[in-house]
Amino acid sequence: MNELILNLKSSFRLEDLLDVAIVGFIIYRLLNLIRGTRAVQMLVGMGVLTAGYFLSNQLELYTTHWLFSNFFDYFFFIIIVIFQDDLRRALTKIGRNPFFFSAESESQLEMVDEVAQAAAQLARDRVGALMVIERENGLKNFMDTGSKIDSRVRAEILYSIFLDQSPIHDGAVIITGDRIASAGCFLPLSKDPDIDKHYGTRHRAAIGLTEETDAIVVLVSEEAGAVHLVQSGQMLKNLDDSQLRDVLAEILDLQNPKASLPSKIKSFFDLTKAERDSQKKTASGGKKA
Repeated sequence: MNELILNLKSSFRLEDLLDVAIVGFIIYRLLNLIRGTRAVQMLVGMGVLTAGYFLSNQLELYTTHWLFSNFFDYFFFIIIVIFQDDLRRALTKIGRNPFFFSAESESQLEMVDEVAQAAAQLARDRVGALMVIERENGLKNFMDTGSKIDSRVRAEILYSIFLDQSPIHDGAVIITGDRIASAGCFLPLSKDPDIDKHYGTRHRAAIGLTEETDAIVVLVSEEAGAVHLVQSGQMLKNLDDSQLRDVLAEILDLQNPKASLPSKIKSFFDLTKAERDSQKKTASGGKKA
């Protein structure tokens, strides 16, 4: 045993540790990138086909093995075709920041400013809207239910999308990074039986999505002419454009305005944090049981 340890010590280099750390980091970021998207299901399908390939070889199923062999001859081309959208998004993020795959603070602050302007104008004109900001959890499944836009986030564009004359006003806009990815998207409705009975479909959709993902939803109520923000299934109501900017900047970690925020907003952050902690405890308790 001691001899084995000595052999490992003599053959192990710091370069090997760096190599393993880099590969582990890349795999971790790639898994985060595809989490919550159809890519996960596709990877599971690829895993099943791979298992079939090795199993057919072990069981000497020659025809089946021949089919799998021909499939895997073009494996890398198939991967590129299937995951082209995810690869494009990953390369874009790497281009913005080669180390952490995160959007630049400047473009994110500009996005926040445009969303706040659009929300304020929509509220003044009593036009209902749902604006979803994607975070770590991928929202491609929901993007696919709408119309692809791929445009810079601009208040004028957001406003025009939600006007009654727009063919895609009846749905949500999903924002990825500093771009409008899709519009007219359908979101899952909350199934919480204790939800306020006065909430309509738009409110339930905003809460439902944030219960399932870490997305942020800016909700404009046409009935009240008010702007609300939804995170982790909790709603912060009646925000003006300045408050909305500060809250979004705080959640996205773009600056640190929390000390100057009103008490109701600070309590909202405490509430959402407590909600997340409670969910973690419940999940860990269920695993132990």
